[in-house]
Amino acid sequence: MPSFDVVSEVDMQEVDNALHTTQKEITTRYDFKGSKASIERKDKEIILIAEDEYKLGQMIDLFSARLVKRGVDLKALDVGKCAAAAGGMERQVLTLKVGLETEVSKRMIKHLKDGKFKAQGSIQGDQLRVSGKSRDELQAAIAALRAKDFGLPLQFNNFRD
Repeated sequence: MPSFDVVSEVDMQEVDNALHTTQKEITTRYDFKGSKASIERKDKEIILIAEDEYKLGQMIDLFSARLVKRGVDLKALDVGKCAAAAGGMERQVLTLKVGLETEVSKRMIKHLKDGKFKAQGSIQGDQLRVSGKSRDELQAAIAALRAKDFGLPLQFNNFRD
């Protein structure tokens, strides 16, 4: 029985590369001269620290431009709210969304059932396995999932016949 997996992954090496180039540009830009602005990654969180919200916004713009240039989808980035940090600084946390949550997987299965595809979905941890009777049905299911926006970057892999 043919099947494929739906996953939501982010290439962390590309995120690190974008982070380092952003950090390098922050140290050389004129409007950040003498600033204590910093950007760092801890697991799936990117922490931005700057003097004010304007500089935080500039840092987010720089970082997102680098991510796009590196081929990382911005849907995987969840921008948090600004909060006060020590020393009169502002802090903002960006979270990387990796893996499919159960709620999103259920919405995908419901979308497939509403579309009357001859494909069944099963949730397996942080991925969704879709299996069907024919390869053509599965390709139509992939097209339907791509067409709808679930708020995450979706990748389709492990297509088996």
